[in-house]
Amino acid sequence: MAHNLVIFGPPGAGKGTQSAAIKEKLAVFHLSTGDMLREAIKNETETGKLAKQYTESGKLVPDEVVIKIVEEAVSPLPADKGVLFDGFPRTLDQAKALDAMMDKLGRGINGCISVAVPDEAIVSRLTGRRMCPACNLIYHITGKPPKTEGKCDVCGGDLIIRKDDNEEVIRQRLDAYHAQTAPVIGYYKDKGLLKEVDGTRPPAEVSQEIIGMF
Repeated sequence: MAHNLVIFGPPGAGKGTQSAAIKEKLAVFHLSTGDMLREAIKNETETGKLAKQYTESGKLVPDEVVIKIVEEAVSPLPADKGVLFDGFPRTLDQAKALDAMMDKLGRGINGCISVAVPDEAIVSRLTGRRMCPACNLIYHITGKPPKTEGKCDVCGGDLIIRKDDNEEVIRQRLDAYHAQTAPVIGYYKDKGLLKEVDGTRPPAEVSQEIIGMF
């Protein structure tokens, strides 16, 4: 059976790491909304041109346009291979629209993975993050410290704190995440599709548990 899945997680929960593991182990297509939007705009599809009008004016792309772009990305994929939706749906309306679209394509969402990490742990993770602007390598002051404090192991460049890794911004992003996704997670829970995992554990353990669910 093809696994058509949705993955959720607050910023810094390790969702990207888990998505990569799920893609490899369950042999699914990994579809990120941001990537799909950028691809549609780059390829100048009709929907991409429409989306570009919104992004260039700094507005959010409306749900109906996002859904159309998702449908354009999913439609040509072989039905015997599943899809992992990452960063979508973000709202209850999008979740309902995704169900309708998947039904139309003869598919169906059969699992929703929520990578749960407490807010305080997220704040600790992200405020301790450091990045090398030259290599784009990511370090952490306690989890993955560089050999020399403040210096990149590979190129010796000075490590920086990303602008969005300050506590005030992180807490704003977390508040937005909870407000936006709580109804969506409730929607999948009511449908009996929600599978929550403890994202505070080592990534390999989390991956093993997720893969074991399917």
